[in-house]
Amino acid sequence: MLGYYLDLALRSLKRNKVLTALMVIAIAVGIGASMTTLTVMHLLSGDPLPGKSGTLFYPQVDPDPGPKQKHPYDVMDYRSAFDLWSAHRADRQTMIASSQLRLTSPQVNLPPLMAKALSTTSDFFPMFDVPFRYGNGWTAQDDVSRARVAVISSDLNDKLFNGANSVGRTLRLRDTDMRIIGVLAPWRPSPQFYEVAGGRYSNGDTASFYGRPEDVFMPFESSLEVNSGGMNVFTCWSLPDPAHLKTAPCVWVAVWVQLNDAAGVVRYRHFVADYAAQQKAMGRFAHADDTRMPSLMEWLDYNQVVPSDVRLQTWLAFAFLLICLFNTVGLLLAKFLRRAGEIGVRRALGASRTAVFAQCLVEAGLIGLLGGAGGLLLTLFGLWLVRRQPVEYADLVHLDTAMFLVTFALAIAASLLAGVLPALRASRMPPGLQLKTL
Repeated sequence: MLGYYLDLALRSLKRNKVLTALMVIAIAVGIGASMTTLTVMHLLSGDPLPGKSGTLFYPQVDPDPGPKQKHPYDVMDYRSAFDLWSAHRADRQTMIASSQLRLTSPQVNLPPLMAKALSTTSDFFPMFDVPFRYGNGWTAQDDVSRARVAVISSDLNDKLFNGANSVGRTLRLRDTDMRIIGVLAPWRPSPQFYEVAGGRYSNGDTASFYGRPEDVFMPFESSLEVNSGGMNVFTCWSLPDPAHLKTAPCVWVAVWVQLNDAAGVVRYRHFVADYAAQQKAMGRFAHADDTRMPSLMEWLDYNQVVPSDVRLQTWLAFAFLLICLFNTVGLLLAKFLRRAGEIGVRRALGASRTAVFAQCLVEAGLIGLLGGAGGLLLTLFGLWLVRRQPVEYADLVHLDTAMFLVTFALAIAASLLAGVLPALRASRMPPGLQLKTL
């Protein structure tokens, strides 16, 4: 029966080519606009570490001696971060801070570069599944001994060494020589989750969370000696001395922990709460009752990592799709009512209302399938335009398999929804009255 309905639908579409084209274009334009923005939203709001994000947590304490805030700072002071990290109460733990510095290589005839650097600890690479092309990360002993070693990004390796294996070569960071021990494979987390902070203060301008990873990764303590005074500070509650950030009244260090089971999560929450209470008893903390430990995805949601303009564009695109559906409803209604005589003959020959309703819905679904094909082309064009925009996430935008399938599913679902009312009207037309008009 479905084959028969498809044959009738094809005949009907061919008989009214202009009307068919208008409906297909309406569906295609609506689908193209909505799927372009939905694909961008999907890519920017996805899980950056599927299967592992539920084991990664972001502890927070409040070291500010001033009046109690509504939320703890997004990052910690050095002492709090070091205490939590050095306690080794988690399965893995890492400290993170960012900076910029001048970079050269004595073995390369290139002018100095200003590079982004990440100060971290040895667990960073296995915790976040960071891929390596050459070499590997440093060890826990390198953290302790403040080894002069570095890991560089794939982009920096291409720029300095034309993509060759640069393990063992030398980088000069400011005035210090560092030995390269690892080169990352191309790695582009979306967002750059390990450095997300301050998103709720950004008025929706969170596109910077989707930038490229740092060029250089260094052991935390080594970087403080190499790049003294150059670290990026989140905020301070009194005038700091940039050369002594370890004791400065500033927050600038992030801590991440990996906890592989629920019992470990409970234990670590108690540990952080006990630590804050201990620091309050020592007079270092003024507030100890607001410790938090969101998971990775909870932390991203808290910081509203999807830019507000992307959210707005998505809502507007789906509103436009709704307008296109209303137009399609009107066109389908006009099309089905013009076939009143044909439908009357089918009813007189024994076709039930259900059969007529199903036939009309099959025709609407076929229009949706054609509109989906057009919508796919418009989506690809829309994504091509997005990739040429001056935003941090532009080069991340692509149509994956899931969104490819959603494009056709949404197009067919939208056309079937648009076809319900016209099909219902057509199936309820009295056959006797229509036969008199033939």
